[in-house]
Amino acid sequence: MAVAARKHRLTYAEYLALERETDLKHEFLDGEAWAMAGGTPRHAALQNNVSTLLRVGLASRPCRPYASDLKVRVLDTGLATYPDVAVICGAPERDPEDRNAATNPVLLVEVLSDSTEAWDRGGKFAHYRRIPSLRHYVLVSQDPVRIEHFLRQVDGTWVLREHGSGDTVALDDLGVSLDVNAVYADLPEEPPEASPEG
Repeated sequence: MAVAARKHRLTYAEYLALERETDLKHEFLDGEAWAMAGGTPRHAALQNNVSTLLRVGLASRPCRPYASDLKVRVLDTGLATYPDVAVICGAPERDPEDRNAATNPVLLVEVLSDSTEAWDRGGKFAHYRRIPSLRHYVLVSQDPVRIEHFLRQVDGTWVLREHGSGDTVALDDLGVSLDVNAVYADLPEEPPEASPEG
């Protein structure tokens, strides 16, 4: 999460007005809004690869992947955020306060970055676990090749399955899987960080 957009606590209506005024995406929680930073080309390519694989795999099923322009709201906690990829089966259920926010994803994907990894693994996942419809949470590392798949069991507990090169992430109840090598195919190289002059 980045620096809060404003000093005073916002109502949800004020948060929505902030997004309209700035034309930027923000995460919202407990009266605070954080502008979401853009990702690297590698981050964007991984996000696109996952979304494309899901779109092709779900083409004949009543489920649809959505890219990071779809806002998801956790009704139990109030978190509003834009996951890298969300899958919804059937019609999106809308947040009563925000017609553009869906509340019923079955799968959420986050591509990890240095600035968001701790939040994606910890606090954000704690919020996501409060979504009754959510059955899969997938974390995609930028480097090394690693996908972590958290699967909700019938009793509500979550099981972690880790996948590397050559593996397949099985999303059995959705009738689709993710080939790890395809997720990491044709990624741009990240340029080395510039060294300070001196």
